[in-house]
Amino acid sequence: MFAITGITGKVGGEVARNLLAGNQPVRAVVRDLRKGEAWAQLGCDLARADINDAGALTSAFKGAESVFVLVPPNFDPSPDFHEARATAATLRSALASAHPGRVVYLSTIGAQATQSNLLTQHTIIEQVLGELSMPITLLRPGWFMENCSWDVASATNDGVILSFLQPIDKPVPMVATADMGRVAAELLQETWEGHRVVELEGPHRVAPEEIATTFADLLGRPVRMEPVPRGTWESLFKSQGMKNPTSRIKMLDGFNEGWIEFESSESGSRKGRVALEAVLQTLIESRRKS
Repeated sequence: MFAITGITGKVGGEVARNLLAGNQPVRAVVRDLRKGEAWAQLGCDLARADINDAGALTSAFKGAESVFVLVPPNFDPSPDFHEARATAATLRSALASAHPGRVVYLSTIGAQATQSNLLTQHTIIEQVLGELSMPITLLRPGWFMENCSWDVASATNDGVILSFLQPIDKPVPMVATADMGRVAAELLQETWEGHRVVELEGPHRVAPEEIATTFADLLGRPVRMEPVPRGTWESLFKSQGMKNPTSRIKMLDGFNEGWIEFESSESGSRKGRVALEAVLQTLIESRRKS
């Protein structure tokens, strides 16, 4: 049995679909059983658990051959990251008690960075999970290609995309959620000893200006990428409701300055199969349907 958290989201859903396609038994770990009904109809066992409920997580993980752990994103954490520290402690307790055969934790590129930033939340959780004795894989994907969903409307209507990734001709490690789900499902079925890191990006690195030209090709209209001035970020993020924008700003600085990178660099990362064009086409079609 493979226990999957985050199954109602894009990545967790892709993990589950890949396992089910291989006729593997899946336990869908959901906060709301009603949202798990579609997975139950596909043959999944359902377990109700919140990521911050150690007891419920222990029950959900008990007896599992492998567990896929996905922590809901927090884009505006407290400066001391106490939310991530609490989640880390809960996960450690649940996994230690349930003692599944193996664990795959969805982390992030740059989790090894020493400078504090938004991704430090994963650094904290990685360190706490590192105290466990069971086999654990830390899956560190690059920038999600699906983040471009925020750009579909402006590319379609205005022909302009605002970029915080700068300079706009600098290639960035990006990956599609389909590749994350496929690779995670493969890792869950592998056998290994101890703790390991797997870093994942797409077939090639993507510069922001390539996102604009790809949108232009798919939409059949001119699209340009426009950098957002660094000095405006704090006021902009606060106007969007963020209380503590510093960690997000530092994360963007990390990508732009190059200190958020794979620990094994580009040469050591696993490469996905899904190209940017396929992801953008799906995002465009999804918007048209909605």
